[in-house]
Amino acid sequence: MGAPLAPRESAQFIAANSQDVTIEEAGVHKVAEMLRARGCGGALGLEDWKALHELNPRAADEDAVNWVFLVDTLNFSFWAETDDRKCLVKYRGKDYSGYWSLCAAVNRALDEGIPITSASYYASMTLDQVLHVLRSDTDVPMPLIEERHRILNETGRILLDRFGGSFLHCVRQSGLSALRLMQLVVESFPSYRDEAVFQGKRISFYKRAQILVADTWSVLEGKGDGAFTDIARITMFADYRLPQVLAHLGALKYSEELLKKLHKGEMFSSGDRQEVEIRGCSIWCVELIRDRLLELTKKDEKLGTEINSVLLDYYLWDYARDHREDMKGMPFHRIRCIYY
Repeated sequence: MGAPLAPRESAQFIAANSQDVTIEEAGVHKVAEMLRARGCGGALGLEDWKALHELNPRAADEDAVNWVFLVDTLNFSFWAETDDRKCLVKYRGKDYSGYWSLCAAVNRALDEGIPITSASYYASMTLDQVLHVLRSDTDVPMPLIEERHRILNETGRILLDRFGGSFLHCVRQSGLSALRLMQLVVESFPSYRDEAVFQGKRISFYKRAQILVADTWSVLEGKGDGAFTDIARITMFADYRLPQVLAHLGALKYSEELLKKLHKGEMFSSGDRQEVEIRGCSIWCVELIRDRLLELTKKDEKLGTEINSVLLDYYLWDYARDHREDMKGMPFHRIRCIYY
C-alpha cells in the first residue's frame, strides 16, 4: 500500500471524505477570533510552555530533553472511567490527575533518587519498579500499566543502541528539521507508529511523535538544537480532548449517530472509521483555524507572527482543562490505546 500519508495530508484526505464529522466554517472563524483576542494579550508564545505548568522542566539542557522524551513516550490514555474515581498522584502537597499525574510521578521518582529519565535505568525496569514509580495515591491505578512497562523497556533499549542513551543525540541527527525528527522517532521507536487505513489509503496521525517534537522545541526555547526551521509543518496532536473542545466551540459537528455513541460512552478501537474521522477532522480544523488566524494577523500588528498549530494546540488543550465543566455536554470519544 506504500508509505502512509503525512499527518497534514492524512487530515486533509479524511476531512474531504468524512461521513460523521464535519468542519463548520463559522466555528472555525469563531475560534480564530477567540485566539486572536487571546494572542493580543500575549498568551500565544513559545515561552508559555514552561510557564504552562509547574511540573514542566525549567532548564533547556540535555536532562530536560530526556525528561520530555520519557514523558512523551508514556503520554497516552489518562482519562478516567468516572469523574469520582481517578488515578491521582500527590506531589509536593498537591494532587495531579490525567497527563499531569504522569509528570508528577516522574518528578516524584527523581526526588526519591530514582534515575527514571535515564535510558540505562528504564530499559531494564521490572514491572514492580514501574508500578512503584507510577503508583497512584488512590485505589485507581494508572491505565495500561503493563503496556507502559513494555514500552519503557523497548524504548530504553533502542535509545541505548541507536542514540547512545540520550534523546538529544536523536534530536541532533534531525539537522534542525522538525519533520525529520518526527520521522526519525517513528522509524526508530515502534510505539510511536500511530497509523491506520482509511478508504484504502494508509494515513498517519503521529500524535505522540509530533508532541515530542513540539515539546523538544519548547523546552529548548526554539534555540540551539531546538531551532527547527520547519516547526510550522507540525500539526496539532490528535487526542481525545482537542476534538471535544473543537466540537464544544462549534468548529466540529458530529452526526446524530456518532453523538449517540459518544453520549452512551461506547468504546472505540484504534483505526475505527469514526475514530479516524474524529482525529483527522480535528487536525484539519486546526489547520483552517491557523490559516484564518494568519489572515487576521495581516490586519492586527499586535498579534505576533509566530503562529503555528503547535501553539494553537497548547492553548486549546489548556482551554479544555480550564473549561472541563462547561464542556460536559459534549463528551469525548473513549478509547484505550497507546497512541494518545
